[in-house]
Amino acid sequence: MDAAFDSIGGTDRDGAPLSPVVLSVPHAGRDYPAALLGALRLPATALVALEDRFVDAVADGAQTRETMLVQRRARAWIDLNRGESERDPRVDEGARPQALPTASAKVRSGLGLVPRRGGAAGDLWRRRFSAVEVAARIAQDHRPYHDALAAALAAVQRRFGVAVLLDIHSMPPLGDHARVVLGDRFGQAAAPRFIARLEAEAARSGLRSALNTPYAGGHILERHAAPARGIHAIQIEFDRTLYLDAALDQPGVGLPMVVALLRRMIAAVADEALGDDGRALAAE
Repeated sequence: MDAAFDSIGGTDRDGAPLSPVVLSVPHAGRDYPAALLGALRLPATALVALEDRFVDAVADGAQTRETMLVQRRARAWIDLNRGESERDPRVDEGARPQALPTASAKVRSGLGLVPRRGGAAGDLWRRRFSAVEVAARIAQDHRPYHDALAAALAAVQRRFGVAVLLDIHSMPPLGDHARVVLGDRFGQAAAPRFIARLEAEAARSGLRSALNTPYAGGHILERHAAPARGIHAIQIEFDRTLYLDAALDQPGVGLPMVVALLRRMIAAVADEALGDDGRALAAE
């Protein structure tokens, strides 16, 4: 089975990156392999709760010159925003049972490398997956995505001296709280100047934003961010009610507004990354 992600745009005819920004969309996949569906103990609709439903449509609409990776295989198959060690022995025969008490809160709650639960529906699977099955998912999907993302960031950093990864997600509504949540792993993944530009764009759209609460960023930021080497990474969560229909199922009338917001966010962090010297370089 081939790796199920798309690598879109971002380079000129010589393969040089066109923008200091790289986009990642790891949780919007809607490809459900037959082997996955055959192991379900619940209706397939229960898996939708794990999707960042159609946030790839937001990213697709906003992307122009940037390298963008979009995972097409469903998050229920394997979660690219978890590390290879975040394995849940309750669903994964290759995980070490003794590791569960000290596992991350995500793993303990059923949201490990192979998710065990889907929202309020409860446990998803009627059997555990073998160590061989999970190892194949890691080799075919998880590692290729991260290898491609690392290569894209390295190429951008070589070209511009700086790279900014925007990891695009969506979230359930938070009531009267933020409509956009930015995550920088509490200052470890990106310089504050990039966060300030993103916050300003959210405010310009009349949307309340929050930083690191309740989403600070996961494995993708932890693995790829290296601000000291000029590689910054920020997770962006958009409230799904902003761009989906009332059932939170299909793209809605708000989609163009969120696409425009993300486009401005991309432009803002690119401007911040390049500065005067970078703008001159990009124009060569």
